[in-house]
Amino acid sequence: MKTAIALILTSLSLLLTGCNTVAGIGKDVQRGGQVLEDAAKKK
Repeated sequence: MKTAIALILTSLSLLLTGCNTVAGIGKDVQRGGQVLEDAAKKK
């Protein structure tokens, strides 16, 4: 029983960490796109 609980908690923590990482990458890509868009508008 303890092993199952430990496995579930480990899996949940890995999933949550993965979601935060993907969200962070998405924000970085969005910022990069915004910079390119702003540069294009200035020309």
